[in-house]
Amino acid sequence: MENLRYENSVLKVLDQRLLPNTEKWIEIKNKEDAFEAISTLAVRGAPAIGIFAAYSMALFADPKNPEKVKEYLDASRPTAVNLSWATTRMVNAAKDGKNLIEEAKAIESEDREMCCKISEYGLSLLKDGDGILTHCNAGELATSRYGTGLGPLLLGKEKGYNFHVFSDETRPLLQGARLTSYELQKAGVDVTLICDNMASLVMKKGLIQAVLVGCDRVAMNGDAANKIGTSGVAILAKYYNIPFYVLGPTSTIDRNCATGEDIVIEERNGNEIKSLYFEKPTALAETKCFNPAFDVTDHSLITAIITDRGIVRAPYDVNLKKLFSEE
Repeated sequence: MENLRYENSVLKVLDQRLLPNTEKWIEIKNKEDAFEAISTLAVRGAPAIGIFAAYSMALFADPKNPEKVKEYLDASRPTAVNLSWATTRMVNAAKDGKNLIEEAKAIESEDREMCCKISEYGLSLLKDGDGILTHCNAGELATSRYGTGLGPLLLGKEKGYNFHVFSDETRPLLQGARLTSYELQKAGVDVTLICDNMASLVMKKGLIQAVLVGCDRVAMNGDAANKIGTSGVAILAKYYNIPFYVLGPTSTIDRNCATGEDIVIEERNGNEIKSLYFEKPTALAETKCFNPAFDVTDHSLITAIITDRGIVRAPYDVNLKKLFSEE
């Protein structure tokens, strides 16, 4: 399932704001279009944002002064570390005199390879017939192929595994309902959509054998920034003794971020709660809203962090560093 197309200097993205009801491709014509696409979630998912930002830098940044567009795009969504990781790489490529389009293509190709590895590692922890809980969306719409959190499920389907997935609707942007259930349904995976506050019930009934979630940033102590509500799911999983797996590429691990306390949490417009996906507002216009897009899952609640370089377990402050020991 494609989310981005680049051909003959034209960059297009599948507008994920309109899914699942409308599949519309929009052309990105300038850096302002790129900023809006990221900030309004026309393109979303940490790896996909990184790929998109790389192509946007290649098309709209001045190779002699790429930092200006980098700083501009970085401000569109501060929590997703792949964004600044990709723009930094593009700035360095420009300084080294590399072809920026080829560098963006390399980032996309590398992400595809990383997602395949993550999916393989993740699948090795699951059994045919398992019940899986997901939160938010971390599939092909959020990456280049397979995904992170959904990757083992999509790869497993190809290999003949039969999972039953319970997909949290995921507030405030309903990405579990709009995107995860859409992706899994299209792929032929058995999926049941549930409200976020039903996670405890399906766990209590013994319907869940593992929780798979993607991430937007991982601190070096193992704390992980996930879509809002993920830490609550992790607490429930801990209570019911269910493995809670965080899946993401090594580019999502922020080596400059010591703990979750250092992760900037993006707060979004309250209308996303009150009116964005509803025919009529669900609250009065003057009702105050607190609408953070992410929270931080404490490392003590995480069973393992599954990366393209392997499965990392506690102590994370030691073992995450080992992923980069040969660099």
